[in-house]
Amino acid sequence: MTTGLTTAQLTEMHRPTLDQALEAIRTRAYWSPHPEHPKAYGPEGKTARPSLGIPEGLAAFEALRGARFDLDQPGTDGWTGSEVSPYGVEMGMEYPHPDIDVLLPAMKAGMPAWRDAGPEARALVCLEILARISARSHEFAQAVMHTSGQAYMMAFQAGGPHAQDRGLEAVAYAFAEQVRTPEAADWSKPQGKRDPLRLNKTFTAVPRGIALLIGCNTFPTWNGYPGLFASLATGNPVLVKPHPQAVLPLALTVRTAREVLREAGFDPNLVALAAERPDEGIAKVLAVRPEIRVIDYTGSTAFGDWLETHARQAQVFTEKAGVNTVVIDSTDGYQGMLANLAFSLSLYSGQMCTTPQNLLIPREGITTDAGPKSYDEVVADLGAAVEGLLGDDARASALLGAIVGPRVQERLEAATGLGGVALASRAVTHPEFPDATVRTPLMVKADGARKFWEGADGDAPYLSECFGPVFFAVAVDSTADAVALLRRTTRDKGAMTVGAYTTSPEVERLVEEACLEECAQLSLNLTGGVYVNQTAAFSDFHGSGGNPSANATLCDSAFVASRFRMIEVRRQA
Repeated sequence: MTTGLTTAQLTEMHRPTLDQALEAIRTRAYWSPHPEHPKAYGPEGKTARPSLGIPEGLAAFEALRGARFDLDQPGTDGWTGSEVSPYGVEMGMEYPHPDIDVLLPAMKAGMPAWRDAGPEARALVCLEILARISARSHEFAQAVMHTSGQAYMMAFQAGGPHAQDRGLEAVAYAFAEQVRTPEAADWSKPQGKRDPLRLNKTFTAVPRGIALLIGCNTFPTWNGYPGLFASLATGNPVLVKPHPQAVLPLALTVRTAREVLREAGFDPNLVALAAERPDEGIAKVLAVRPEIRVIDYTGSTAFGDWLETHARQAQVFTEKAGVNTVVIDSTDGYQGMLANLAFSLSLYSGQMCTTPQNLLIPREGITTDAGPKSYDEVVADLGAAVEGLLGDDARASALLGAIVGPRVQERLEAATGLGGVALASRAVTHPEFPDATVRTPLMVKADGARKFWEGADGDAPYLSECFGPVFFAVAVDSTADAVALLRRTTRDKGAMTVGAYTTSPEVERLVEEACLEECAQLSLNLTGGVYVNQTAAFSDFHGSGGNPSANATLCDSAFVASRFRMIEVRRQA
């Protein structure tokens, strides 16, 4: 490194944080260097408003609207932009459209110097990128809010500190895997009375090639940062292809990364943006290019399956759709269970890959600390808990956010015909953004008798994902049937999360065994401030990589280890 940021400066600023991250992934204890409360970000943080954030962050966002987002990257052959804020705010940004035949060679040109810098230097540069993103968390929150439809506080936390934690977690895993092998070794093999055989060996972590990040609409940074930073920290250039409706958060990220790389003496083209024209389908074109050797994708099962089948030259990491289930057998905290589930089902209008969809409830009812409860009573009480949580429009808006796009709205409207409506969805008027589409969850009653789901002919609506504010209260014949149905949907469709409520050690064992065998992450008896659809970086694993919903985990060693290869050079001593 020559000008701007020096190795010594980066080490002083970030090595302690890297060491703490390494310790956190070893112990799995709670740790985060990124505060999740807006007031922690300078004096201006204290002025944050629930729906609008701080004036400085809002002003930074407003300055971007209607302007060209120049990145000074090679191969720009035009400008494109089609983002529409779910809150009705006109966006109007334009982003550079790439000539990939020019951009990809330019990205590869910086690889040798980035590879030769070594794991520690790469990790420290990544931490500087994250630190600069963190300092602008309020601006990033606006970008996430107006592209994903998340409410401001969620956009700030999930799109800012929590996403940054996931990025740092990936850097820590990448660093740990690369330094597991020493840089050099002196090898000596005894030969009895003869001189030993001697070799000097060196070992270099060599990147696979250009990594392609295909971003999603709902969580562009939270889902994007693990792959981006895992690839960059292991020496791979990263081409960021955002979702057409959620370009801004990742464009800001690319700009920040390019600035840091340049200041640290590296080629800024190690990170570049690939914005696409409407209906261009550039992801399919890029995914099969021979230069693309790693792909990270979050989105629909159909395109995820296509990538896994056709992008044979690349290591492909996918997070797709799944059917998340909660088994309700019994509880000694009935009101806490209802409140916890009501929040989980309402948060961001169910537009999370971890939101519960199927609530499996024995039709004969459950035992609780408030006495026996029939299936109908549980359904009615849960509906009342949701209504109580979302009764005030201002409070509801802050929790629900906005519907991200018309297909979610269409799915919600169609779901009323899938069974008896136990809780109708209502329109909510947002106090700050009256043009936003805000809807409360819809609860549908469904029959979980085995004839509707057992065997290849099962066609019950709850056997597939219904993404958005829709959940099913499924009446099953027994808890054993609930566990069997859980196994069926997890094995066939996948699950990012599973929850269960029971006071029975035997039932707990059955559910846990099902999740171990079907590779699904399980949460038991959550009645407080931790929810099944939330995970903490450095401690919780997001997805398992062992069922159809995802072929990778955020974040573990397997997520980073195949992004590089260890190449050995042997020299005669």
